[in-house]
Amino acid sequence: MLLGTVLVLLLAGAAPASAHAALRGTDPDDGSVVKRAPRHVTLTFTESVGLLDDSFRVFGPDQRRVHTDEATHADGRSDTARVGLPGKLAQGTYTVAWRVVSADSHPVSGAFTFSVGKPSATSGPIDTGPAEDPLTGGLHDAARYLAYLAAALLVGLAAFALLCRPADTSPLRRPLVAAWWTLLGSTVVLLLLRAPYETGTGPAGAFDASALGRTLAGRPGEALLARLVILLLTAVFLIRLSRRRGSGERPAALATGTALAAALALTWAAAEHASAGIQVPLAMASSVLHLLATGVWLGGLVALLLTLRRPAGDDLPAVVPRFSRIAFASVTVLAVTGIYQSWRGLGSLSALTGTSYGRLLLAKLAGVAMLLLVAGYSRRWTRRIAAPAAVTRAAVHERVPQPVGAPAPPQEPEGPQEPEEPQEPRESETPGTSAEEPSASDAGRDTRRLLRRSVLVEVAVAAVVLMITTVLTGTLPGRAQAEAAQQAPAGALPPTTQATVPFDTGKGSVTGRGTVQVTLDPARVGENGVQAVVYGSDTGLVVVPEVRITFTLPSRKVGPIDAELTDLGGYWGTNSVNLPLAGNWTMKTTVRVSDVDQVSVERKVRIAP
Repeated sequence: MLLGTVLVLLLAGAAPASAHAALRGTDPDDGSVVKRAPRHVTLTFTESVGLLDDSFRVFGPDQRRVHTDEATHADGRSDTARVGLPGKLAQGTYTVAWRVVSADSHPVSGAFTFSVGKPSATSGPIDTGPAEDPLTGGLHDAARYLAYLAAALLVGLAAFALLCRPADTSPLRRPLVAAWWTLLGSTVVLLLLRAPYETGTGPAGAFDASALGRTLAGRPGEALLARLVILLLTAVFLIRLSRRRGSGERPAALATGTALAAALALTWAAAEHASAGIQVPLAMASSVLHLLATGVWLGGLVALLLTLRRPAGDDLPAVVPRFSRIAFASVTVLAVTGIYQSWRGLGSLSALTGTSYGRLLLAKLAGVAMLLLVAGYSRRWTRRIAAPAAVTRAAVHERVPQPVGAPAPPQEPEGPQEPEEPQEPRESETPGTSAEEPSASDAGRDTRRLLRRSVLVEVAVAAVVLMITTVLTGTLPGRAQAEAAQQAPAGALPPTTQATVPFDTGKGSVTGRGTVQVTLDPARVGENGVQAVVYGSDTGLVVVPEVRITFTLPSRKVGPIDAELTDLGGYWGTNSVNLPLAGNWTMKTTVRVSDVDQVSVERKVRIAP
């Protein structure tokens, strides 16, 4: 069967597309030193984000949390997050920890610093809160995988019963019911875990009524609630379907089942990766088709396996080819949608090996290659099972109906006929039995057994690939990562460059030797800020008469450019050093500790474009 190709797209298809919000920049810039305390902290992302009650946690120089206003979107833009700060902030370094929810329903978090007036002399580790609770994350991922798997089985088993029309559907009933209950249970778990998953807290937060209320007000919660309603309607449909016997009702049942399956797939597309990034309407339609094709194929494989396990029936030679044709259609849909979603999520070929998303995609491709190999064997056994049915149909068309008891129709002799000699019956034959019948029956059983084994292997490999897909949907796509890198403002990538410059004037005093900690922000072409803090040999802050820093780009014969540092009370700095070209600059730091004692030290610094 052509089922192996299917996963080439399951690989990319169930995967995300330019989703997961990535941080473009911050205001104030990460690592910057501002003269006046800002009134707000603003973050800008690559896509729209949802805000939490605790989206911002700001810590002051004393490592205590600063009271802030409620988080909002800046100027009504959904791709921003802003929080108001108190009117007066003390001088020193502030740490901002943030956490928001991407439009694709996955939380993202991070932290950055800025300084008011001057950087703090010393800073210890600050507890910015949890990034993710391991138990909550593990339970959430397990529920997501079960939901994907149960939905595929539910759609595929029902589609197999309606489209392949096996005479006996009893082997499919229990798995169908089990898939429905599994999807219902996993959806309830996802709904309850939504709040602690977003906030990064433990599973106990699932029982917070107020948190559940906030979940139901968000898009992911609404999608999960809609899924529960669709599942109830699906239960009614399946019960009514089990009571119908006439083939005339099949078209109506097929139309109803298709509508329910599409609505079920839409609950994923509307709240996850397809709903964010570029070409959202097309991406959502592609995601729905991809999920439906995946369900028809994967669930159909399980249904075929269960059908092959029951005693052989007259309908098997017809059922197996029907599923093979349906699988081919599913492969085509998966191929088109999978290639599109791979392009949308990956962005470039270099992302295949340069990002976690690309490496996971390669792992899925390896699984697909194995499926293609197994599918080749499945296709061979399918043809052998279908061959007797074709022979039987041909024989039926060639027979001419005759009245009961009528003599056999005369045959026209083609030429002179020799009288036939009487044949002695062979010992192995008995009246009404052909000697070849037992061997043909054995061959049929062997073919069914081989097909059953190959389909079982396909199901097992498909389950592993689906697990990789679940992880892939929680991974930052290569396109989003590239967008964040290309569109980040000057202070974001990299935020700062720090260099520790040791000096020794040859004097034995505390100020005669030590280090200068130089911060260059943002270390990019254009205007830069430079801060220099001098530490003595006892690692304490020391006051020196002068610190001078110049920049030279030898490869382009540019410089020296004097930073013109001024004493800002405890450290030396400026915010107006213009470095016009990218490259490896030479930073020369001169420290004068007295009227006659000074030393100069050079360091290489990288200035980004």
